[in-house]
Amino acid sequence: MPTKRKGKQTIKIDSPISIISTASIVGPKEGQGPLGLYYDLIIEDEMWGEKSWEKAESKLMKETVSKIINKSGKTVDDVNYVLAGDLLNQCIATSFAVRDSGVSLFGLYGACSTMAESASLGAMLINGGFADNIICITSSHFCSAEKQFRFPLELGSQRPPTAQWTVTGSGGVMLSNQGIGPYITYVTTGKVVDMGIKDSNNMGAAMAPAAADTIVTHFKDTGLSPSDYDLIVTGDLGSFGKELCEELVSRQGYDIKNVYSDCGMMVYDSAKQDTHSGGSGCGCSAVTLAGYLYQEMKKGKFNNVLFVGTGALLSSTSAQQGESIPCIAHGISIQNKFE
Repeated sequence: MPTKRKGKQTIKIDSPISIISTASIVGPKEGQGPLGLYYDLIIEDEMWGEKSWEKAESKLMKETVSKIINKSGKTVDDVNYVLAGDLLNQCIATSFAVRDSGVSLFGLYGACSTMAESASLGAMLINGGFADNIICITSSHFCSAEKQFRFPLELGSQRPPTAQWTVTGSGGVMLSNQGIGPYITYVTTGKVVDMGIKDSNNMGAAMAPAAADTIVTHFKDTGLSPSDYDLIVTGDLGSFGKELCEELVSRQGYDIKNVYSDCGMMVYDSAKQDTHSGGSGCGCSAVTLAGYLYQEMKKGKFNNVLFVGTGALLSSTSAQQGESIPCIAHGISIQNKFE
């Protein structure tokens, strides 16, 4: 077995892979949430001067990529790869966002787990000596996601309590073999978990088993425990999914409740903003990582974070055909000190 592997699904990153810059741009609703001060830019409206929601989403990612590069002290020529994806069919937000950059692209689809997936693959590419600097980024948009996956906004459909609000935003990081941290130290790659849930308005419950599986697998593979982390954060399970995930992990003998949070519950104010179960979308965990988590790690509030991106791998086609919702979760350990 290769020496970098730990257990069944985890890779130990054995050279310093640093997050040297981040950026996040969000919509007005997100900017009014509890994390508003952590974002680089809050746009005034969801169209952002474009002719469609899809074009606006692509602009979100394009401008976020630009900010990541500018804040890194690097040039676009220093970037070896962009690893990116989104929720739109054929990941069109991504391809149009980077088409003029001249940087090699790996287009990814992990649904809302794409931020963790891209960072996982980026860390492994650099650790393997295949790159020096990689941008890992994703995006989502409330209006484009509703249009594709649910109902036309004009229909004014009533949302059940378990429904989540797709974040309008783009967030990303630049990984490098240089820098002073925070560092990615472990990568735990998820596997598809499908418990037969078919309700696309209850994705938190659908994704929770996948999140729990990855968290427990991470502990088993590495020998680490919840007490080794200041924060364990899932991507976007929302209030219903978070509670279920916590219970499922507890059944496996790990108590995470004192260090566990969820990006879907952090990005909005549930008491003041009508987002029901919380936030979702590729942008949910991405803007939280690029904004709040990264900045608070740089300040020393958090020194060890387990970031677990969660994704519901459904499509409008599979939903219409009565299929259940396959889900996945990818985990990365982020630490201020490399050991």
